[in-house]
Amino acid sequence: MKKEAKTEITKERIMTAAMREFGEKGYFAASLNNICGTGIPKGLLYHNFKNKDALYLACVEKSFSALTAYLKKQNTGSDLRGYMDARLRFFQENEYETHLFFEAILQPPAQLKKEIQNIQKDFKAFNLILYKEILSSITLRESISEEDALAYFSLMQDMFNGYFSSPVYNNLPFSDIVSSHEVNLAKFLDFMLYGLAERGYES
Repeated sequence: MKKEAKTEITKERIMTAAMREFGEKGYFAASLNNICGTGIPKGLLYHNFKNKDALYLACVEKSFSALTAYLKKQNTGSDLRGYMDARLRFFQENEYETHLFFEAILQPPAQLKKEIQNIQKDFKAFNLILYKEILSSITLRESISEEDALAYFSLMQDMFNGYFSSPVYNNLPFSDIVSSHEVNLAKFLDFMLYGLAERGYES
């Protein structure tokens, strides 16, 4: 077997063990010793990943890439409900990726925030395309440009995620945080796009 193939197999073994460790316990409770305890020599782990942070970031990147690829395959277009349903299916079917995804956006390790923001770029770009498609299917108020709407979308989504990072949710089970986030995100996007007033209401 060629050296390159052996290296890839080794990395895959490490990543499999790391996804489980970080996906079950989160960054702070996870241990490299536990990962090595699955039969991976510590020397091999450090040969492929500089430290715990580097391995965690690789797992976060794998999680975001998996979610983004999955959502792209669903081809929901401007169907907001279809998009949210697809997200929920992914989260229900991928336990470790889900934990890593939500930890990264809601409770990221402080020293890794910049790197995690960079990892999120493709996912955010995909969401921006979705939002643009939705905007193209509705009539904006005369005073609102697409650029304004996109800027507002980015600002409000950051504020929304910030709320779920607050102490209000610190003591809830992780599964409850995920469920609450997704249910309320769907409502938030609907309110933001279509408003609170009954359509066709006249005073």
